[in-house]
Amino acid sequence: MGETMNTGVDPELLEDEPVAALLDDGEAAADDEEVTGPKSEWFVVHSYSGMENKVKKNLEHRAESMNMTDRILQIVVPTETEIEIKEGIRREVERRVFPGYILIEMIMDEDSWYVVRNTPGVTSFVGMGNKPSPLSEAEVNQIMSRIESDEPRVKVSFDVGERVRIIEGPFAEFTGVVDTLEAEKGKARVMVSFFNRETPVEVDFLQLERDT
Repeated sequence: MGETMNTGVDPELLEDEPVAALLDDGEAAADDEEVTGPKSEWFVVHSYSGMENKVKKNLEHRAESMNMTDRILQIVVPTETEIEIKEGIRREVERRVFPGYILIEMIMDEDSWYVVRNTPGVTSFVGMGNKPSPLSEAEVNQIMSRIESDEPRVKVSFDVGERVRIIEGPFAEFTGVVDTLEAEKGKARVMVSFFNRETPVEVDFLQLERDT
């Protein structure tokens, strides 16, 4: 009776504020480690091309019906808006960035793997052998910045070195060879013969057609 438990810590040290603070921080860190659970990662699954949106709906339905929405978090079919120029007409179309592939943010474990892998339309996870490989943070950021961009991409229908005809502008009816392409700006530099000299001319894709 009257004995005190030996904690291995000098009671006088506990009165020292810095030491007490260190002990408190250590306890807080331990609490944080206990609270922190498994992190979600992005994985890629393969499906039949043209069925990506249907498979996405199947995955969402399966995750909900099997109470897996806490582990299967996001399902994305990467698409982007593309400006297509055909026969002098510009139109915007939505196209799949990776035909036949779907991105899934999920906490990977045996149960979540089983639900995704056995969803109708999913043929496999992308990875080495039978082990799914998560995307790196850099890969995820690159894909997301591409599909979330407000600027549509221009579909280039010409190749460097191809012979083209200018159909509009001050150099209309001139023919030349594509020297460089700037898809982001929707422009091309064409080398045309002007006063018997090869002259570079910058024109919009809309002002060009293949010289047949």
